[in-house]
Amino acid sequence: MRKINLLSNAKNAIKNIFNKNPTISGVKLVIDENNGFYSWDGELYHSDIVRSCISPKARAIGKLAPKHIRKNENELKVNPEIHIKMLLEEPNPYMSGQMLQEKLTNQLELNNNAFAFIVRDEFGIANQIYPIIARVVKARYDEENELFLQFTLKNGNIVEFPYRDIIHLRQDFNENDIFGTPKINALKPLMEVVTTTDQGIVKAVKNGGVIRWLLKFNQQLRPEDLKKNTKAFVENYLNQDNDDTGVAAAADAKYDAKQVDPKDYVPNALILDKTFQRIYRLFGTNEKIITSSYTEDEWVSYYESQIEPVVIQLSNEYSRKLFSRKQRAFGNSIIFEAAGLQYASMTTKLNLMQMVDRGALTGNEWREVFNFAPKEGADKLVRRLDTAPVNKVSGVKFLNLNKDLINKKKEIYAIDFDGTLCTNKFPEIGEEKAEVIDYVKNLKSEGHKLILWTCREGEKLDDAIDWCKERGLEFDAINENLEETIEQFDSDPRKVSANHYLDDKNLTLNDI
Repeated sequence: MRKINLLSNAKNAIKNIFNKNPTISGVKLVIDENNGFYSWDGELYHSDIVRSCISPKARAIGKLAPKHIRKNENELKVNPEIHIKMLLEEPNPYMSGQMLQEKLTNQLELNNNAFAFIVRDEFGIANQIYPIIARVVKARYDEENELFLQFTLKNGNIVEFPYRDIIHLRQDFNENDIFGTPKINALKPLMEVVTTTDQGIVKAVKNGGVIRWLLKFNQQLRPEDLKKNTKAFVENYLNQDNDDTGVAAAADAKYDAKQVDPKDYVPNALILDKTFQRIYRLFGTNEKIITSSYTEDEWVSYYESQIEPVVIQLSNEYSRKLFSRKQRAFGNSIIFEAAGLQYASMTTKLNLMQMVDRGALTGNEWREVFNFAPKEGADKLVRRLDTAPVNKVSGVKFLNLNKDLINKKKEIYAIDFDGTLCTNKFPEIGEEKAEVIDYVKNLKSEGHKLILWTCREGEKLDDAIDWCKERGLEFDAINENLEETIEQFDSDPRKVSANHYLDDKNLTLNDI
């Protein structure tokens, strides 16, 4: 019954959020001593300086691509549930996922708090997400000790939601147990300096365009005569519409006219610049970020210090609020992935090509960095030399070889039997080379993969394998009939499938 009531309240609250009634006039609110948060009437966003500080961060976070990841011991899937995928792309009928992320970031930067409400159906499945823009937010606990947030919206309506259905982003999480500490107390004095300075400049410009005169009359006049003569002077000599005098003016002996130079105060540019720098530091930005004149390294520093913490918080909040603890235990999570390396230099983008032939990037992932359209068949991971999918090695016959062998990051060593592990007395087994055997054992202990290469086959191969086992040598794969393989593929597969090839010619005392 309670779930039905909450669902009904949620639908009514959504109507209140998007109610088009005239907004009520508000007052400037500050932090309350009680358990609540108050935003500063929205006028802060009207400042061009504040907006320019916020915009780069909001746009960067808006470009992040949210994805539903399911990763556990049995599977790794991207966007396995279509309803979650659509929720992230279109959280509600009024905006896309990008716009929601930008809106939340703007609120987070202005108030150090941002809220979004998750709407669920009768089965508890999330199907919509709405941002909440409020003047006042208060926290309270019900009889069952569940946390609720009460929002006073800009249109005067009051709504209340359980905290478990609210995506809550916070910055400067210090004084309050629930809300981030707003930066308005630190920012307001700086904004007053900027506003006063701007007003002073405007007045100085206006006053600078006014020509002021001082009239000194040579005889005693009544007040009304002073005003009359002054008005006549203005109309005759200062009125631009009066063309009777042309470019010349006749002086009157009754008074002496003297022009007064305006001495309006113009704020010092250095003081204003220092104020701007303090505002930039408060928002964690700088002039290069604001004007998009940064270098690659400067953007990376800004991303890691200002954007990445918000990305992590977004991922954690979406995962906690969209999935239950049990669902998260099975590997369900929401990540926000950078859509591309647009900030990277052309040199860095071209160097990423090396990641393609090493199986770290697909061809289409590399093309995405350049904003190129994907190519059909370019979604497979390939490796240099054989350029085959990484779970295959063409032209090599293996016994007991794990399919994931080449996916491992450790090195692969191809080791000859006759002449390397023992002296070459084929078809007999020669004397063991103890130093080489110890060297190969050490490679194995370090986690490297070992492939035994030999021309032996049948019983002779079995004898060689038993001989290796007696000496504690374990191989991850064994090649069968090396000569036949070379003849069949007209190349030595050892150079293709292994990082290192050890035989009696390549292995030296320096290696051991």
